[in-house]
Amino acid sequence: MVQADSELVNAVLDGNKDAFAILVKRYERPVRAVALAVVGDHHLATDVSQDAFVKAYEALAGLRKPGAFGPWLMKITRRCALNFVRRDPKEAQLEPAAAGILESPDGQLDEDKQALLAAVVRLPEAERQVVMLRYFAGHSVKDVAGIVGRSVGTVTKQLSRAHKRLRNILERSEK
Repeated sequence: MVQADSELVNAVLDGNKDAFAILVKRYERPVRAVALAVVGDHHLATDVSQDAFVKAYEALAGLRKPGAFGPWLMKITRRCALNFVRRDPKEAQLEPAAAGILESPDGQLDEDKQALLAAVVRLPEAERQVVMLRYFAGHSVKDVAGIVGRSVGTVTKQLSRAHKRLRNILERSEK
């Protein structure tokens, strides 16, 4: 059975470092996708992702709601990526890009995949979280529900709303 984020966060705070490794594995692709959407380069996104996980680990005791680990981590990742771009704007490409799961074998993204990631990043926080866990990290709907602490029906509804929003965002961007 998949442990909820809140259980894993509490285990980390109790000294179980293996629990943080589970969180890293669970969120590595969504975190990389958020970083890549900001910096536009796969290698730089990997560096930003590592920095975000380190910062999250160091600040974990300050997380008031352990069940909100995913959205909290995404905010940290976005902040780390934006800070990187501010520090070194020449290296960052500042174009929407996508996570490793969206990349072609040569590491480049086509325009459709760039547009899709840009649209995912624009979703409301709860929908973005379930979309990233479901499609970027490859978790089942049942597992996503356990991770975010919501019912399967709620997650299914959020995914449905996200699909509709993504369709609208992508249709508007084509015009």
